[in-house]
Order: sequence, then structure tokens, then C-alpha cells
Amino acid sequence: MIKSYEKSGVLSNNDLIVIPTKKQLEKGVAITECIQEIPCNPCVDSCPVNAIHMKDINAPPIVDYDACIACGNCVGVCPGLAIFVVKTLPSSAEITLPYEFLPIPEKNQHVNVHNRKGEIIDIGMVKKVRKKGKTYIITIEVKKEYAMDIRHITIKE
Repeated sequence: MIKSYEKSGVLSNNDLIVIPTKKQLEKGVAITECIQEIPCNPCVDSCPVNAIHMKDINAPPIVDYDACIACGNCVGVCPGLAIFVVKTLPSSAEITLPYEFLPIPEKNQHVNVHNRKGEIIDIGMVKKVRKKGKTYIITIEVKKEYAMDIRHITIKE
């Protein structure tokens, strides 16, 4: 059976292996959007609480959302840039995502936020910038309703 993203090239929330509950999103969890069955497991090795598991080396990773501590270690080590941390707050959400472009955004800077199709859907505020290896890990604050949709940022011009 052909999956919708195989035709469109764009994942949807329905394509995720496991969708976190509202309660899990409130504490913050890593969301894996890795769909390729390829030999890769740095996310598993980077997790300090063993919350990421794989059936075998070629299987997509699955996050135990109850065990996940939303540390973001997995975000920076994923070579496919396919892991994000999502945490919902009372009136907003924080999204932590990988970023490998220049210029690097700075804390408190406003950025364009994009959905999986690459469309700009809103403006977010950079809350934190850190580096893991060669990848920057950017945490942004956005409107709560976009928590599960935002997957990229660009610098506002």
C-alpha cells in the first residue's frame, strides 16, 4: 500500500508511528519523523534515559513518550534532521528543532516558522540556541495550535 507521503513527499501527523497525548506534550517529548528503513541509530545512543527504541537497526525509531525527558540530545545527532522536541505551555508551545543554515538565529529574535510543506505559517520567537556537533539546536516559542506542525524556521528579512 502506498502511503500519502510517498505521493506528496510531505508527512502529516497521521503518518507518525505514535502520536503523543495532550499530557505528554505538556511535559515535552521528542517527536521522530524518521520514516526511512535504513541502518541508523544515533538517536537511540544519545538518549540518556533509553526512551528511544528500535525493533532492529533498520527500523524507524519509536519514542516512549512517558520516559522521554525532552532533553533534545537526539535532535542534534539525527543525520536526517528528523527529530523535534515539542512542549505545549498554557498559551503557547516550544519547539526545539535542528538548524544547519546561516545566519544562525539569536535568542529573542523573531523568525518565520514553516510547516512540513515549507510554507510560512506564522512568526516565532527564538528562546534558546545551542550547538550539538555540527548542528545548531534552536528552541522557538510559537502559538500553541502550531505545536505539531512547525518543522523549520527562517530568518525574517
